[in-house]
Amino acid sequence: MVVKVGTNVLTQADGKLDVTALSQLVDQLVAIKATGIEVVLVSSGAVGAGRSVYQASEQLNKVVQRQVCSAIGQVQLMQWYSSLLSNYQVYCAQVLATKEDFRDRQHYLNMQNCLLALLRDHLVPIVNENDVVSINELMFTDNDELASLIAAMINADTLVLLTAVDGLFTGDPNDPDSQLIEVVSADDTTLHQFILPQKSSFGRGGMSTKIRMAQKAAALGIEVVIANGKRPNILAQILGGNFTGTTFAASEAVSNVKKWMVYQKQSSQLPKVIINAGAAKSLRSKTKIASLLPVGITAFQGQFEKGELVQIKSDQGEFIGFGITQYDLNTALDYLGEVGKKALIHYDYLYIE
Repeated sequence: MVVKVGTNVLTQADGKLDVTALSQLVDQLVAIKATGIEVVLVSSGAVGAGRSVYQASEQLNKVVQRQVCSAIGQVQLMQWYSSLLSNYQVYCAQVLATKEDFRDRQHYLNMQNCLLALLRDHLVPIVNENDVVSINELMFTDNDELASLIAAMINADTLVLLTAVDGLFTGDPNDPDSQLIEVVSADDTTLHQFILPQKSSFGRGGMSTKIRMAQKAAALGIEVVIANGKRPNILAQILGGNFTGTTFAASEAVSNVKKWMVYQKQSSQLPKVIINAGAAKSLRSKTKIASLLPVGITAFQGQFEKGELVQIKSDQGEFIGFGITQYDLNTALDYLGEVGKKALIHYDYLYIE
């Protein structure tokens, strides 16, 4: 299980760290581990923890103030987690990530190996964005995105997003006429009408990001639950199947390499393989499995080596998907448009949207 806890769950009204909430969360995590389930925690709260012990200079701009508070607060946050978990003879490990760690396949595999090793040794990995260096294009949308990436990376069965409301409602959660939506599917396209525009008080995200990331994870075979982290013993209730919240039902699972590719759509710097209409139709077929053959390729944009991730587009500029190449650009150019040549991208390493 991957558990993401939002800023508003772990902070007080003034934005400072709520140690009582932190302690209650740790109690629940330990209870989960006692059942034999391994858990990864994606925790916000570093900036709030920093504000609890240090007042950044008002002369600094907002971004630098956040960096300073995060640098100080991450130490404080981990000290609290380590101290509280050690009361149960459970130990934690810190993992800080940036978006770049998920774009490069080798970095991705390195982090995956680390997390799996920590879980194998029954530690609790505590993951957070490295706010000290994550600015602008290196930033995740918020920790909901990071949590969904981590869940896909380790093939988690369940992703729990703990927030300050009970889940997705048909209107404003504070409106008594609004109803909780208890179960939705990964491909439900009607949810946008229920999403309010506001973000959380101290975090960067909001329900819009939660829905988008929940559906993406559910489409990969991961059950996702959005629930209120302020409710006592909410994690035990989720495990027991008797809880208040919104569940995103998991679709059929896909391979780990395809899970990685799903999250690369915004990587505009990737090399591109341009294919004709016939190849696009074949790759999108629901009745047969197809690899990307040189005969269907019309052009390339950018350099690539064997084993690199490339973006696939139609000759009309339409996004088709991603794949990992079986040979480099020079060989691909030699094979361009030819029949009977080895597939540039094998089906096992191909993700079609």
